[in-house]
Amino acid sequence: MNTVRIGIIGIGNMGSAHALSIYQGKVKNLVLTAVCDIDESRLEWAKKTFGKEVSIYSDYHLLIKSGLVDAILIVTPHNLHPNIAMEGFRAKLHVLTEKPAGIDAMHVRKMNEEAKASEKIFAIMYNQRTNPLFARLKEIVDAGELGEMKRFIWIVSNWYRTQAYYDSATWRASWNGEGGGVLLNQCPHNLDIWQWITGMPIRIRSSCKYGHYHSITVEDDVTILAEYVGNATAVFITSTGEYPGTNRLEYSGTKGKAVIEDGKLKIYKLDSDEREIRFNSNEGSPSIDINYEEFAQLEPETGHIGILQNFTNAILYGEALLSPGTEGIKGLTISNAAYMSDWMDRWIDLPMDEQLFRQMLSEKQSEERDKEIKNTKSSEKFNGEYSDRWKVRW
Repeated sequence: MNTVRIGIIGIGNMGSAHALSIYQGKVKNLVLTAVCDIDESRLEWAKKTFGKEVSIYSDYHLLIKSGLVDAILIVTPHNLHPNIAMEGFRAKLHVLTEKPAGIDAMHVRKMNEEAKASEKIFAIMYNQRTNPLFARLKEIVDAGELGEMKRFIWIVSNWYRTQAYYDSATWRASWNGEGGGVLLNQCPHNLDIWQWITGMPIRIRSSCKYGHYHSITVEDDVTILAEYVGNATAVFITSTGEYPGTNRLEYSGTKGKAVIEDGKLKIYKLDSDEREIRFNSNEGSPSIDINYEEFAQLEPETGHIGILQNFTNAILYGEALLSPGTEGIKGLTISNAAYMSDWMDRWIDLPMDEQLFRQMLSEKQSEERDKEIKNTKSSEKFNGEYSDRWKVRW
C-alpha cells in the first residue's frame, strides 16, 4: 500500500477545503477518491471541480460500502460524527473526524470502543496541536521544567461573531444543530489544548450565559473553574460577544510560569522550587532571580494539512498520531461538565454521569424544537479554502 484512498463525508465550508487540498496534492500519498453530501448544490460543485476523477455520493452508507476508499474524513454536523465513525470502523476503514468528537461523551465513548475493536487508525482534526507555541509549552510542562502546576488561566474571547453569522445557517447555535454554542463550535480546540497541557481536572464549576449577546438559544459567554488532584486550579473564559477580544494563556508552576500571547511564548524559570524559597528564606518578600526565555511564532502551524499528513503517515508507516481520535472525549467531557454544572448549579465531579448529561441535553433539544426555530436559508460561501478563523489568532 503506497497511497491512502480517502472519501470525505460532508463537503460544506470545511469539507470543501479539505477536499480541494487533497485533490491538489497538498498531502503526500493521500488521494481523494470519493465525496458525499446531501446538498445538491455541493454535489454540483464537486462535479464541476473534480469531474470523473472523484466518485460522488448523496448517501454516506454507499460511500462507505463502495470499496473505493481506505479511509473516511467526517465533516458533518457534530451529532453525526460518532455514528458515521462507528460505521466506518465496522467496514474496516481508517477514520479521521472533524472536531468535536460528538456532542455527548456517552456516544463518543461508544465510538472509541468501536475504534479500538477495529484496530484501525483513528484521528481527530485538532489542528491547533500543530501550533509550535502550544507544542513547546507542552514539552516544557511534560519535562517538569515549571515544576508542579499551581494554576492555569486561559482567556480566549477573540471569537467575535455577529448575529448575521448565527443567522447564516439553520444548524448554527442550536442544541439540535450543533449541540451547543461557543463551547461546541469555536472552543473544542482550546479545550483540547487545555487538557493536552495540564491533563484532566477532577471537577468543574461553570457559569454559562445563553443568548447573552445574540438572539440564540445556546451559550455565547462562558466562565469555567476547574480543580485538579493536588489542589491546582484552572480558569477558562470565552465569548463570541467581545470586541476586541483576548487570547492569553498562563501556566503557573512551582518552578516558574509560562505566558502565551501575541504570538509569543514567554518562560519565567526559578533556580529552585518556590516551595523551598517559601519555607527557607529569611526575607518576608525576597527578590528572586528569574531566568527568562522567549519563543516567537515565526511560522504558521501546519494546521489541517499537518493533521492530514500525520493521519496518512500513521496508516502507511505507523507514525505516531499527533491527535488520536480517542482523545476527543477529553475536551468534550469538559464542555459537557460545564453545561451540566450550570444547569444543576453545582460542582460536577469527573468522571461525570454521562447518561444523565445525555438525558438533560435531550430535554434542551426537545424544548428548543417546541419553540419557533429560525429557517434561514444558508448564506455561507464555500470556496474550498481554509479560512483564517480556523487558525490560532493572537
